Amino acid sequence: MPCELCGRDGPPLTRHHLIPKTRHPNPRTKRDFSREERHQVIWLCRPCHSQIHALFTEKELARDFRGLPELAGHPEVARFVEWIRGKPAGFQPAVKQQR
Repeated sequence: MPCELCGRDGPPLTRHHLIPKTRHPNPRTKRDFSREERHQVIWLCRPCHSQIHALFTEKELARDFRGLPELAGHPEVARFVEWIRGKPAGFQPAVKQQR
């Protein structure tokens, strides 16, 4: 199965919760999202997953990036995806914290 963000096939995939698990106990999160919505995941390769968490806080992810189209549409994510797409499956870039 390929990474749902970059489409590379081969690297091991990780589960990315669209609503970060640390936000699940938050009263606002409980009010705004059903249990099913809070537990939705997408499958990402480690470089894409790490990049997302380097770019956004957990609060930003819960508030603004609750789906694959929102994540893929962000300019910095799109630039990273375009770059990583051509790399081999085992490639592990260094990710800088940008928050």
